[in-house]
Amino acid sequence: MKKIFAYGKLELDYLQSRDEILGKFIDKIGFIERTINDDLFQSLVEAIVAQQISGKAAETVYHRLEELVDIITPENIITCSDLDLQKCGLSWRKVNYIKDFSLKILNKELDLELIPTLPDDEVIKILDDLKGFGPWTAEMFLIFALGRKNVLSFNDFGIQKGLRLLYHHRKITPALFAKYKKRYSPYATIASFYLWEIAAGDYGLKDYQIRKNVKNK
Repeated sequence: MKKIFAYGKLELDYLQSRDEILGKFIDKIGFIERTINDDLFQSLVEAIVAQQISGKAAETVYHRLEELVDIITPENIITCSDLDLQKCGLSWRKVNYIKDFSLKILNKELDLELIPTLPDDEVIKILDDLKGFGPWTAEMFLIFALGRKNVLSFNDFGIQKGLRLLYHHRKITPALFAKYKKRYSPYATIASFYLWEIAAGDYGLKDYQIRKNVKNK
């Protein structure tokens, strides 16, 4: 079921008190509304679908899946042929990943009801054991399925770009990233929303990213 990610004045006031630069952009941008899907199986599918493609493309593929199976459940996914799933826009690998965790759920090897009761690091560990799930996919699941409020993904290009733009860094090192994660904690997810917006928008900020020299051939 789709619903709005729950946050408000408390979290925004905290971030503005912790970081004046980010705080100015919170005022400039205003409230950012994000939706989450608390149907955990559907969120797992969405997380795989979204890998390495644009948000718009991911929405299109997911909508085709819904048209194919009506309701996205492990049972309905397993009964579909690989070819029909690929026709929705899924790669062979993604079909394999989705069918693999669908089967694990049906065989009781993966307990989705347990996941919301676990802390972030344990959720990531469980998901990391599934085919196709790395740290980034697990972190997006924490945000857009479980509504966790303290997630900042080092592996997310938008987060990296947003941090570079906002703080005029050439490169976001693990040490720099840890500094900002600590500053935003315990509301790093809400900071992520604004970093994504800054990375995608046009706010007159220069990207100081170190670029590799390309020699003419």
